[in-house]
Amino acid sequence: LVVPSLDAASETTFKRINKPYRSITFKEMVKGILDFSNEFSGKIWLEIMLVKGINDSREEIEKFKKIISKGRFDKVQLNTVVRPPSEKIALPLGIEKLESIKNLIGDNCEIIAGFKANKQKIITAENEQRILEMLKRRPVTLNDISTSLGIHPNEVIKYLDKFQKNGIIKILNFNRKMYYEIK
Repeated sequence: LVVPSLDAASETTFKRINKPYRSITFKEMVKGILDFSNEFSGKIWLEIMLVKGINDSREEIEKFKKIISKGRFDKVQLNTVVRPPSEKIALPLGIEKLESIKNLIGDNCEIIAGFKANKQKIITAENEQRILEMLKRRPVTLNDISTSLGIHPNEVIKYLDKFQKNGIIKILNFNRKMYYEIK
């Protein structure tokens, strides 16, 4: 499983959000993602980080759709700002806006950003399955899971606790790190 990130659908937005090294252009970055998606035979889930007022306009979403249509992506995952940002202008989108964008992008699109409902984060069966698939491959750390799947560590801990209570996983201590694996 490879999860590339596409946070912009235009050169201007690319520079504003990603602040790339001066020799890296939007066109080259997109070409790299598309070339890889069309050559790689494994699963590819494209993650799009959406920032309120920067890359969430209808025009930008249509550009995302055009880019997505040129590649081979098993899923498109929508995320938004969930941690305190390095820039004060980086604001999160609400769930309604994300749902609207999800509907514009299409069937293989999902929202992975966590939202509070009744003071608890929404726990999806899909995230549970993604974590289990990762654990089946090899022992992994909490950070491995969080980073690879784009799920906040606190959210991952909820799943790991549930799996451990149900006797699905075991914990290994190796080299001063805690690893999780399927029993």
